Amino acid sequence: MSFTRLLAVARKEVIQILRDSRSLAIVVIMPVTLMLLFGYGVNLDLKGLPVYVYDRDGSQQSQDLLKRFQASEYFHVVRVVNDYPAITRALDDGHAKMGIVIPWDFSSQLGQGGPVQVQALVDATDDNTANVLIGYAQAVVQGYSTEIQLNWLRDRGQSIQPAPVSVETRTWYNEDLESSAFIVPGVLALVMSVIGAFLTSLTIAREWERGSMEQLISTPVSAMEIMLGKLAPYFVLGMFDVIVCAAIAIYWFQVPFRGSYITLLVSSALFLVVVLSLGFFISVLAKNQFAACQIALLVTFLPAFLLSGFLFSIEQMPIALQWITSVVPARYYVSLLKKIFLKGTPTAMLYADLIPLAVFALVLALLATRSFHKRLE
Repeated sequence: MSFTRLLAVARKEVIQILRDSRSLAIVVIMPVTLMLLFGYGVNLDLKGLPVYVYDRDGSQQSQDLLKRFQASEYFHVVRVVNDYPAITRALDDGHAKMGIVIPWDFSSQLGQGGPVQVQALVDATDDNTANVLIGYAQAVVQGYSTEIQLNWLRDRGQSIQPAPVSVETRTWYNEDLESSAFIVPGVLALVMSVIGAFLTSLTIAREWERGSMEQLISTPVSAMEIMLGKLAPYFVLGMFDVIVCAAIAIYWFQVPFRGSYITLLVSSALFLVVVLSLGFFISVLAKNQFAACQIALLVTFLPAFLLSGFLFSIEQMPIALQWITSVVPARYYVSLLKKIFLKGTPTAMLYADLIPLAVFALVLALLATRSFHKRLE
């Protein structure tokens, strides 16, 4: 293999990238755009959820309970209404996610020491939000109820016994429970899928469509030199995008980085070899740029988005889908990113993800090498 010929093929591919404004835009703009879109647009933190209130009692005690909802960062009391139909309309129109109804005998029942039911009407079209809302509302009411019980005991001179069992919670790795710390590192996998497979899927297909493949075949350049020469520029661009996206995650979104930069670069290089080889293999088979683009998106971007654990927990998927995710390379890369960024896991403890990624890289590189031949078909 001649390094001079390989370098010439790589130089030709660089010129092609610079001339193709669309490819250049994808390489330069797409990573930053995806990081900003997912960093700001995808937010799993449920705060300031709109609530309508119907206070049928209007007493000091009921107002005290409502102030607790107002003080919570999870609720935003939009409006106080005077009847049930107003709450119904707000839930139907989407102006409210929950309606709180305090019964007319709220204060009198509390004064008698009896139990009181506070009604919460929840919009459950989004079951996740509904479950979280119910949990938050129960926590607010439970806190108010506990204080009422303590005051009742204190007024009667009875001793206050501490709860026999309590939970002391400490959050590790994502102390502020910010969803951006969970989402932003995984965006790297999406960026690599786009830059790697999507762009390299056009390399050989472009040559066939433009009729320049015959010229390449007639040259003394070997098939291996063509493949490496065409993939080398995209590898360099991909690693550059990794550095840019990591810098945005760390310095713009303030995602904690506790691991090793070398481990991040090595794991990113392995995943990049996977997607580059896959993209090249698709390009050889398709021989058509449009078909190659569609196939590349289907087999890389979509699995990376849906089946990698980027947004959706793999453990909560059906068993059949969990088995399918084991052959999705992005699954291991996303796992590596979260461990490197948030946990700072030592490299010696990452082999469960590094080894499968290395196997994918080796198999797909061999597959790409064997699929391309210097001959007209």
